[in-house]
Amino acid sequence: MTTPWRASVLTLFPDAFPGPLGQSLAGRALERRIWSLQAHDIRAHATDRHRSVDDTPFGGGAGMVMRPDVLDAALQAVADGRPAIYLTPRGAPLTQVRVRDLAEGAGVVLLCGRYEGVDQRVIEARGLEEINIGDYVLSGGELPAMVLLDACVRLLPGVMGAAESADEESFSAGLLEYPHYTRPAEWQGRRVPDVLLSGHHAAIAAWRRQESERITRERRPDLWAAYRSAHAGGPVATMPGAP
Repeated sequence: MTTPWRASVLTLFPDAFPGPLGQSLAGRALERRIWSLQAHDIRAHATDRHRSVDDTPFGGGAGMVMRPDVLDAALQAVADGRPAIYLTPRGAPLTQVRVRDLAEGAGVVLLCGRYEGVDQRVIEARGLEEINIGDYVLSGGELPAMVLLDACVRLLPGVMGAAESADEESFSAGLLEYPHYTRPAEWQGRRVPDVLLSGHHAAIAAWRRQESERITRERRPDLWAAYRSAHAGGPVATMPGAP
């Protein structure tokens, strides 16, 4: 039997899991044991009678900081060589490339911060990878952890119905995804582009690539610049018969 892809989440709110990860593709994959999920309560590693996990920051300032000794004990309890990731707004952006790398491994250990964050020393001592899911601040790392896990789990073998679906999604080729259409062919005076009804597979593929490039260029100049740099001198998508 294939070993499941393993996710261990360190959190102050273990009851938040699996949450939405227990539904749809991820939920069915969890039931089929394609992956496993364990939510560990950080407070279980506290050493005082109040089960304290935080303290005031040295140097002053608002808020509290999660203690390195408690977090280190929690991380040690699940450490087994899997990548250990701290979800934080100051981390590197989560990308589809990193998601694919993680999905191809044995699993992940995710640390969900709270309050003002965690003591820098445990980040350094444990070599934690810092990742963010966007340029905004949330109350804690639980939602980012769910985002990362959902992104990884859907790429595991046997989770998605069509293998080619993942290859055509946004970011897979460095571009945003093209528009989608289904029945009816005309709705509220809006028609599906004729090329999609033509049955001409080469023309459809070219249209989809053109649309992906157009949308990426308009909405994500950063991605477009990186894509153009990576494909400098390469072919530009054109419709069959176009000049």
